[in-house]
Amino acid sequence: MSVHAFIDESTRNGSYLLCVTIVEPSRLTSARKELVGLLLPGAREIHFKKEKQPRRRSLADRIAGLGIPAHVYTAPCTPRTEEMTRQRCLERAVRDLLEVGAHRLVFDSRDLRDRHDKVTLQRALGAHPSKTELTYEHMDSAAEPLLWISDTVAWCHGAGGDWRRRVCSAVARVIEL
Repeated sequence: MSVHAFIDESTRNGSYLLCVTIVEPSRLTSARKELVGLLLPGAREIHFKKEKQPRRRSLADRIAGLGIPAHVYTAPCTPRTEEMTRQRCLERAVRDLLEVGAHRLVFDSRDLRDRHDKVTLQRALGAHPSKTELTYEHMDSAAEPLLWISDTVAWCHGAGGDWRRRVCSAVARVIEL
């Protein structure tokens, strides 16, 4: 079965976390609708780091309750090595996505830094990327609600403690590099 994947990141206490949310095509529309329903009046997106504490708890619980699995790729990093660490995590994530027959990959855009992802994707997909049937794009998170799951899970997993517990049902795998 082809799946869609949505990627966002977080850094916390010397760790880089790349979160890949995996969504089956039959769940795309309903999951987006549920996520948009969590927006506050006038809001365009959920950006977990910017939310107030009580709302964070509610959002973490609701998002984990969607039953949509996420994979967290993590590795130690410093501010100097963050981009290199991201690309290592991304390369591993792409290999794993190819194994499950992923069809579409959406990244939360980082503007000019998106070019680093494109280089890694070209290397990971090899000389014949069309044979993989994996397409990818960078989008603003306000345009793709499914990115909000990865944002929330990455932040909570990286925070540890009760935050990690709140999203543990959504974390299908943790891959340490």
